[in-house]
Amino acid sequence: MLDWLISNFFYLIGLILSMPPLENNITAVKLRIESACLKVDRPIADVSLLAVSKTRSAKTLKLAYLAGLRQFGENYVSEAQEKIPQLPADIIWHFIGPIQSNKSRIIAENFSWVQSLDRIKLVQRLNNQRPEHLPPLQCLIQVNISEEEQKAGIAPDQVETLAKAIINSPRLTLRGLMAIPKVTEKAQENAAIFAKMTALFNHLKTLSATVDTLSMGMSQDMDEAIAQGSTMVRIGTDLFGPRN
Repeated sequence: MLDWLISNFFYLIGLILSMPPLENNITAVKLRIESACLKVDRPIADVSLLAVSKTRSAKTLKLAYLAGLRQFGENYVSEAQEKIPQLPADIIWHFIGPIQSNKSRIIAENFSWVQSLDRIKLVQRLNNQRPEHLPPLQCLIQVNISEEEQKAGIAPDQVETLAKAIINSPRLTLRGLMAIPKVTEKAQENAAIFAKMTALFNHLKTLSATVDTLSMGMSQDMDEAIAQGSTMVRIGTDLFGPRN
């Protein structure tokens, strides 16, 4: 596959440039994911793309849907409430922002995934509020792996306790971990942070057979994240352009 990409480099560049801007961006991001996987001998299917759609209009998301994207991540409950009814029902919605307790019911009723669980209280609320007619809510634990005061997430040594609470909640399914690590200018430091997340993820897999998702890596660092084992990258700017 890598040889094919290299030999068809100019053809692919021409193809991308001839596309509308959003389709162009989607193709470029997918090629970047493929290239990152090939560099470390990982199957391309190992890494999924989550489009970070906060502040983007329903019209823009419909175009992204028509271009093939099916998974979208929202940070704000009120904004998502407006957009979700306007878009196709087969979209998989992920909540990826900080969770306010008074908004947990809306998340439980409208999202398929929540990636930002970091408190036992939220586990209990989401489990109790998940409608019976919907499948269990797919859950990731957010880890503050860089120990930054301004960021949400739990400390690495608290992951197992929270994981067991999710495992014991019948309306929730534990799927893995999410992190927003501090990005430094030193590649070795970034790789070491991602490697810590991978080690936590591998330990979590020993607790439950449902654990299969490590959500880490964004526009600026997804190559390093994939090299260290990420299975889902969250991309906004490189797909939709800078926010207003």
